[in-house]
Amino acid sequence: MVKSYLRYEPALSFGVIVSVEGNIAYDSSGKHLLTPALEKVGVWHVRQGICTKTLAPSTSSSRSGPSLAVTAITPSPSSSSLVAVGYADGSIRIWDSEKGTCETTLNGHKGAVTVLRYNKPGALLASGSKDNDVILWDVVGETGLFRLRGHRDQVTDLVFLESTKKLVSSSKDKFLRVWDLETQHCMQIISGHHSEIWAMDVDPEERYLVTGSADPEIRFYTVKHDSENRQAISNEKGAVSVNNGDMPAQNKWEVLKLFGEIKRQSKDRVATVRFNKSGSLLACQVAGKTVDIFHVLEDVLASRKAKRRLHRKKEKKSAKGALGTTESKEDTKHASEEDGNTPTITVSDVFKHLQTVRAGKKICSISFSPITPKSSLATLALSLNNNLLEFYSIESSTTTKTLAIELQGHRSDVRSVTLSSDNTLLMSTSHNAVKIWNPSTGSCLRTIDSDYGLCGLIIPQNKYAFVGTKSGKIEVIDIGSGTCIDTMEAHGGSVRSIAALPNENGFVTGSADHDVKFWEYQIKQKPGQDLKNLVLSNARTMKMNDDVLVVAVSPDAKYIAVALLDCTVKVFFLDSFKFFLSLYGHKLPVLCMDVSSDGDLIVTGSADKNLKIWGLDFGNCHKSLFAHADSVMAVQFVRNTHYMFSVGKDRLVKYWDADKFELLLTLEGHHADVWGLAVSSRGDFLVTGSHDRSLRRWDRTEEPFFIEEEKEKRLEEMFEADIENAFENKHVPREELPEEGAVALAGKKTQETLTATDLIIDALDVAEVELQRIAEHQEENTTGNVTEYQPNVVMLGLSPSNYVLRAFTNIHTNDLEQALLALPFSDGLKLLSYFKDWTSNPDKVELVCRVTTVLLQTHYNQLVTTPAARPVLTLLKDILYERVKESKDTLGFNLAAMDHLKQLMASRSDALFRDAKAKLLEIRSQQSKRLEARTDTKEEKRRKKKKKTSSDMHSLTGF
Repeated sequence: MVKSYLRYEPALSFGVIVSVEGNIAYDSSGKHLLTPALEKVGVWHVRQGICTKTLAPSTSSSRSGPSLAVTAITPSPSSSSLVAVGYADGSIRIWDSEKGTCETTLNGHKGAVTVLRYNKPGALLASGSKDNDVILWDVVGETGLFRLRGHRDQVTDLVFLESTKKLVSSSKDKFLRVWDLETQHCMQIISGHHSEIWAMDVDPEERYLVTGSADPEIRFYTVKHDSENRQAISNEKGAVSVNNGDMPAQNKWEVLKLFGEIKRQSKDRVATVRFNKSGSLLACQVAGKTVDIFHVLEDVLASRKAKRRLHRKKEKKSAKGALGTTESKEDTKHASEEDGNTPTITVSDVFKHLQTVRAGKKICSISFSPITPKSSLATLALSLNNNLLEFYSIESSTTTKTLAIELQGHRSDVRSVTLSSDNTLLMSTSHNAVKIWNPSTGSCLRTIDSDYGLCGLIIPQNKYAFVGTKSGKIEVIDIGSGTCIDTMEAHGGSVRSIAALPNENGFVTGSADHDVKFWEYQIKQKPGQDLKNLVLSNARTMKMNDDVLVVAVSPDAKYIAVALLDCTVKVFFLDSFKFFLSLYGHKLPVLCMDVSSDGDLIVTGSADKNLKIWGLDFGNCHKSLFAHADSVMAVQFVRNTHYMFSVGKDRLVKYWDADKFELLLTLEGHHADVWGLAVSSRGDFLVTGSHDRSLRRWDRTEEPFFIEEEKEKRLEEMFEADIENAFENKHVPREELPEEGAVALAGKKTQETLTATDLIIDALDVAEVELQRIAEHQEENTTGNVTEYQPNVVMLGLSPSNYVLRAFTNIHTNDLEQALLALPFSDGLKLLSYFKDWTSNPDKVELVCRVTTVLLQTHYNQLVTTPAARPVLTLLKDILYERVKESKDTLGFNLAAMDHLKQLMASRSDALFRDAKAKLLEIRSQQSKRLEARTDTKEEKRRKKKKKTSSDMHSLTGF
């Protein structure tokens, strides 16, 4: 009988507040902050400082692993719950943050998604990627509209210009491109940056567009609207002789015009530039620790500032007095210009530096809150590269930190994980803190400041824990109070390993100072203290001839194994320290090892990527397994079995059978090197800690599996991973992209599109067989042999036409184009014959038009030269236009009727219609805020004046 095993699956991931790959963003309500947390999106309640929900793709619907890291987040402006999230594998998911469900998945990019932007109505979504392409998506129809190509490097940012129906894209190729969304072409290419453009944004009124790069200045552009372009062209047509006839043609396509530059204070490159919701503030975040806040002045204030600047310039010139004749001529010329014209507004007149926000660590991304608080100008959220969120209140004169979310995760990578004997507590160590977790819920119970912890141990009763540090100390931690009660100078070098002694109040430590020390602990009252505390003492010391990397004690307390820097493992008798065995065979040092519960086997993991299974009776190597693609960092047996888990720097967790020397499972999920591993005493779960700062719990399920099936699955996954290369002809030279940009299909070939093509072909074959059976039955009836017709059960009682239509309706709209592109011409011809029946259903006219268009574009030459296709195409030409016209008329009639109802409602009531009313309320609230601010300043002046007069009176009278 074939042996079966129980499967382990990912159950919980915790410890990550915010990861460095993606950007943070407030939702439209301003109550929640959306943060990337590796493959998940955390929804944080800002006021409470807790994570209320996590948006994580299910492992069944997609591959888990590093390829699924969140790289871009943007909330929908039309809905407070919808969020678009881009991933490192090129996919985009639209989430409902309130329900926690994935509404749709869009596949089109071949590289990681770098930026996502909604337009103002929220119906269109633009995405940029590392594959240099920009794709425009129809969010309502859940499909890609078109792909814009032209950039030579990854797209870094996107901006919609609603007034002109344009899209601006920036790239690491140092160019800005302006795309016309109606004609789908690049209408303007803007150069001028000397380095890669990393960010850009436009203010809500679409007056100014700002870009940031590694250049020492920020660039500003004015946005020309369609009305301005037409006016400029009409003005210049009258003055063609002055402008040499070139300006009208240039201005027609010139959407962005350089406004000016502002020198930056920081030498680091710009990472993000963002306006707040009202457009009054501009934040410029650099790839360092600072964010520069600029105040955006209104037109009236900017013109006043420009006038004052010119006035000061005049005064300076007049103060100079007697100068040369040429200079005096220039002065009179400037004066005449200034008297005749309004002063020219420059960048410095509009954008005034207000504040500089300084964080303790490097800033990854920023986000303005859409809610403006009464007490300050704005609230700014920062994500730092040490797994930390900070919130700042920006005022006119100062910037104050209001909140920091930090307790739920480590500031650096998790170096070790340790479970308590009853599996109720989990301890993790990092470079500056020790954290105690509840492994069942993932909640952080205690945070204790410590030195750089490399290893740890929780003693029975869960009252105390020991941490071995890089500086050679052993820290004694009281778990109940969450404090470090004692620190002992234990070793001269870093404490690399700690192992408990079975059935004793003691443990063993191994260090880089060549010593293996045995420690005893007991709880007693120290002299001069009221409470009892744990007292630690050194019992014995064993000197080695090289650095000790790992120590392991057999469960029967008979042997102690010591791994040294010279790549060998020495086994000694625990009681007498007498040498027993030497295990040699690894080419690089052993980094981890463990002894099985029965004491028969010892497994060692090394930096040479191998696991070696040894017999502890004679020291012979049973098997050497090539386990990981990088160093093996931890290995541990499941208690009372010969099954074991190993983790490595290749980000994988692997499950092994040490008797059969077989790989049972590969668990993917971590996004960086896995450093630590802890298996529960019952073997029902394990916890791993990683360089990505996450802790993950993997639970044993009741689902059995077989080794052969897992091998087949791994082969299938390898095939699917290589699916792109399988369908690409590598010998065909890649075409050069035109300089002005190009348009292509939005989707891409995936496993889902190939499955959809197979479904269409299967449905067509079944329908064709059924049609032949119907024709044969009708012939038999005409000859007089009347029989009852038995329909095919597979068709579920549907007609052949409806059965094929059912196959189409089951295909995701985003996958339809790519599924049709993979369809052979013969099947495409069969498909055209069903369109006559489908067009009779008004709901399916749009689908028929879309499918017909794709088939005609793909197989145009074959259809023209195929005589059998002409009758079908002629029939479609007569029917399709008529059906489309009927649908358009119905839609137009409905829209006109709704417009009429809107007018009737507006005429019957004195109140404005809802949209206009909301706009009016917004304007009134802004006006009232300004009025309040003015009255506050006046009141403050009065108070100061009153205070001054009272103090003067007091000084005079003495009362």
